[in-house]
Amino acid sequence: MWEYSINISRSHSELASSLFNILRKDLEKFNSVVVLTKEHAFNKIVLAVPKSERPETEIVILRTVSLAICTYFKAEFLNKHLYLPSQDEMCVIAFKKALINFDKETDYFLISKNLRFDGNLYLESFYQFKLTKLRDKWEELVRLANENRDYLVSTDAFNDLLKFLIDNLDICKDEIDVIEEEDEKYCICEEGRKGEMMGGSALISSLIDLSPQKINFYYKNENHATDLLKIIFDRRLNLHSSKTLHIQTLSNITPIIR
Repeated sequence: MWEYSINISRSHSELASSLFNILRKDLEKFNSVVVLTKEHAFNKIVLAVPKSERPETEIVILRTVSLAICTYFKAEFLNKHLYLPSQDEMCVIAFKKALINFDKETDYFLISKNLRFDGNLYLESFYQFKLTKLRDKWEELVRLANENRDYLVSTDAFNDLLKFLIDNLDICKDEIDVIEEEDEKYCICEEGRKGEMMGGSALISSLIDLSPQKINFYYKNENHATDLLKIIFDRRLNLHSSKTLHIQTLSNITPIIR
């Protein structure tokens, strides 16, 4: 068996649990053992797989570690260093989410160049000492935003930059459906499966993560979320009022079992 461990500070216990669940699920097919233990200073994820499965397992670990750094740690970085002008909360959340996803492929590449698979990985130390070029890249992005802070006071200018960021994200999905099930409560549907219900801010964040080529949006009433989606996704968004929607065509969508 090949063994590997990922050590995560107790201050990031929620992240440790999330990574453990991802690794346990993604490594199931490799006849693996994945265990999460809590020690004095660290949460420790220990995994073991047959040696023949090591190359595929390394790919899963790289993908999972990169996801953690490029979402969780990048969000912490932006919250600490980014100074945006006053805008409504939904727009600010969308802007930060767009920055998190911006040029993600380069972020992943910089992580892959430095990640090693011998011994133990201490996630926070790896981030602090091995990924200085990655943080330099983030600092440049934040510096540009902060230097243009006065320009971004204008809502139109803010939305124009937000749209530019989203237009330059890699397309990750061809087409998805969004349904407003209750007033301002939405579900994302992919391949005939319905996701969990969420509010407007969470919906916009999820759509930026998914970065689809086409969004079919079935809504009841226009609101701030629909107005913002029309701006930032523009021609990718197809709006359909539920008043004219044949509801029975959606009743066959199978809920995701969680």
